Amino acid sequence: MLNIVLVEPEIPQNTGNIARTCAATGSRLHLIRPLGFTIDDKKLKRAGMDYWYNVDITYYDNIDDFMEKHKDDEMFFVSTKSKKAYAEVDFPDECYLLFGKESAGIPERILTSHMDRCIRIPMIENTRSLNLANSVAIVTYEWYRQKSFNNLEKYSQYFGGDEF
Repeated sequence: MLNIVLVEPEIPQNTGNIARTCAATGSRLHLIRPLGFTIDDKKLKRAGMDYWYNVDITYYDNIDDFMEKHKDDEMFFVSTKSKKAYAEVDFPDECYLLFGKESAGIPERILTSHMDRCIRIPMIENTRSLNLANSVAIVTYEWYRQKSFNNLEKYSQYFGGDEF
């Protein structure tokens, strides 16, 4: 199972879009406080549309709470500060992908203690970062691609499967 972890997300629309990606892929969502919005935020709900009922969400008080509860789990830290691209990793069947808050990323102290597990999305020079929701989608679908799209529908049910 894939676990998507957002460390102190700030923008409700990003979290809503990520929740929708989790619903569409069956990934679990983990939210680490403090959040930059309230859970009943209209923008959060709107971005997640009617997919919220399909999302398994776990909340944590802070990054240390999360790290303590998952100290024995396999984690990957997505950061622009890493030298290793996400496509260079053979992801295990169950892992946690951590993404930092929009304004600052994952705390430096966490990254430096897990440098061997840091991965990045390649970009051209002088580009600071991609949108958080886009970053989550890119790495999430790489995990699923490596698992041969593990139980995801390969054809759209809305077009009868093999008509196109």
